[in-house]
Amino acid sequence: MIYNVGTTDRVVRITMGAVVIAIGVYFNSWWGVIGIVLLATGVFSICPAYLPFGFSTCKTKK
Repeated sequence: MIYNVGTTDRVVRITMGAVVIAIGVYFNSWWGVIGIVLLATGVFSICPAYLPFGFSTCKTKK
């Protein structure tokens, strides 16, 4: 599998995903579901939005 999310990008995505989920739960809003996408792309190190553009934040290919 080709990974396209680097370490710094992963940390930001996981952190922001957790924050968005927590805010969604706190305010009882469906917007917290968006946090799941951020969390998943951070955990799995692949962002589907980067693929069509060939963009990668990884320093090396895995």
